[in-house]
Amino acid sequence: MDKIVLTGLLSDEITQKLDLGQAFRGKQIFKWVGQGVEDFDSMTNLSLDLRNQLKEKALLRSSKVSNILKDPDGTIKLQITLSDNNAVETVLLTDKEDRKTACVSCQAGCAMKCAFCMTGTLGLSRNLEAYEIVEQFLYLEKIAGKLDNIVFMGMGEPMQNLSAIRKAIQILCHKDGRALSSKRITLSTCGIVKGIYDLADNGPHIRLAVSLTTANEELRKEIMPVTIGNPLSELKKAIDYYAEKSGKRVTLEAALLHDTNTDEKSARNLINFAADSDVNINLIPWNPVSSLPFTEPGKNEVQKFVSLLEREGLNVTLRTRRGRKIGGACGQLGVSKKADNQ
Repeated sequence: MDKIVLTGLLSDEITQKLDLGQAFRGKQIFKWVGQGVEDFDSMTNLSLDLRNQLKEKALLRSSKVSNILKDPDGTIKLQITLSDNNAVETVLLTDKEDRKTACVSCQAGCAMKCAFCMTGTLGLSRNLEAYEIVEQFLYLEKIAGKLDNIVFMGMGEPMQNLSAIRKAIQILCHKDGRALSSKRITLSTCGIVKGIYDLADNGPHIRLAVSLTTANEELRKEIMPVTIGNPLSELKKAIDYYAEKSGKRVTLEAALLHDTNTDEKSARNLINFAADSDVNINLIPWNPVSSLPFTEPGKNEVQKFVSLLEREGLNVTLRTRRGRKIGGACGQLGVSKKADNQ
C-alpha cells in the first residue's frame, strides 16, 4: 500500500511519518483512531487543509468487512478481507453478565495443524500486521459499542506473531487512545514453549491460556503436532515460569472430544499435569466441524469428567458454547456459513 495505515501507529509515529511537525497533532489523530472514526472529515478539531492532506497520505482502514454473521445467541462473526485478499474472521462474544469480548485473529490461517480445529486445516498464509489486528477490534466496537475484553484466540498461533501482537496491545492500551486495560487481555497458545518464556521475560504480562486438550504425550502428538517440539514436561516448566514471573494464574484449556480424551485415565493425566501449578482449567466440549473426524461429547460424559477434576480440588470452568450456528465457536473459525448439522 502506498498510503500510511494509521491504525498501526502510536501518536509520535503518526507525527513523524506524516511530517506533522507538531506532536499534539499526532496525539489528536491517534485519539480519533482509537475512537474508531472511519473518515478524516470526522476529525473535527483538525483543519480542513490537514484533513485533506491526510486523505492523500493516509488510510484509516486497510481492510474491509466482507460479511457479518449473527447467531441467535448474540454472537457476531465478521469475515474481513485484507488488502492482499487474504481473509480472517473475528468474533464478538457476550456472556451472561453482558460483558463483550473481541476474539481476534493474529494470522491468516494457521500452521499448527491441531486435528480438532477448522483453522488448522487451512494452512498458514501469513502473519497479520498490528494494524490488521487493531482494525478487527475497531470493527467489532463499531457494531457492539465499547468492548470489555480482547482475547487472542481467533485464527492463528499468537506466539508466532508476538511482535505484531505486542504493537497492537500497545496501541489499544495507550492512555491517549483506546485506553483498554491490559488486565482485560488474554493470549491463547497451543503450547509453544519458547514463546511463553519470551512473553514472561519481555511482556506484556497479560493473561495466558494454554490449549492443552490432553496431558497424554502420545495422544497430544497425534492431535496437536506442536507437542513434538514442545514436550509436556517442558511446557509445564514454562507455564510455571510464566505464573511466577507475571504473578498471574495460567488457564489450561481442553477441548473435550468424545471417546478420545474424556475417560478417567485422561482426567488423571490432566490432574497430574496441573498438580502444584497455579492454574485454572477451562473445559470446552468440542464444537462440530463436519470435515473433521471427531464427535462432540455427551452431557453425562462431560459432567463425569468435570466431577473427576473437581474432586481433586481443581478450579474447573465448563465453557458455554456460543456462536456454533455461524461457525463462530472455538475451533470453528474458517467456516463461512451455517452448516445443516449445527
